[in-house]
Amino acid sequence: MRPVSPLELRILGVLVEKQHTVADSYPLSLNTLVLGCNQKTARDPVMNAGEADVLAALDDLKSLDLVIESSGNRVMRYEHNLARVLRVPSQSLAILAVLALRGPQTAAELRAATDRLHRFADVSSVEGFLDELAARLAERGGPLVAKLARGAGAREARWAHLLGGPLPAVGSSDAAAALSVDATAAAEIASLKANQLYLRNEVALLRSQLHRLAAELGVELP
Repeated sequence: MRPVSPLELRILGVLVEKQHTVADSYPLSLNTLVLGCNQKTARDPVMNAGEADVLAALDDLKSLDLVIESSGNRVMRYEHNLARVLRVPSQSLAILAVLALRGPQTAAELRAATDRLHRFADVSSVEGFLDELAARLAERGGPLVAKLARGAGAREARWAHLLGGPLPAVGSSDAAAALSVDATAAAEIASLKANQLYLRNEVALLRSQLHRLAAELGVELP
């Protein structure tokens, strides 16, 4: 799976969240999804995405099998397929959704924030799933979270997701603190680079197919 953009990440986080908090309305309509993306509470950063932006991001997510589209009552509805694609249990999915929606968190903060998605018995249980997500082997897609260096004066280290691509290396606790603030921007840059590479490969493939077809038809391309 390629790194996802901040908006794609927000959409996935909202779908996971609303699956549990408004189960009667799930899968979500486009309007409900846009409202969830632009929600002012429990979101970091706050976004102001339009319907066209969300639709374009949904198309990209559908191409990655991360979102499934269905029709109901003449309204298109959307649900996530994240757990199946990432091959993670519901506990890990709850952690990833909160990190995607709220940014870097400590294990204690994650336990409180995931309460409506999954009720962890204690902080050590959260830490266990975080350790599993951080230690994933390459054949399973590699790590999905990373532990940030503890900032100056902080009692606990925070964790960040890696769904937007690898985080840049840091050399000090101050740099780690700055990283946690700028994680979204870093993820967006990584996603743009990944998309550029993806599109470049697609163009090369299409060019190859075009030349093969021209050769079969006896047409000389300029």
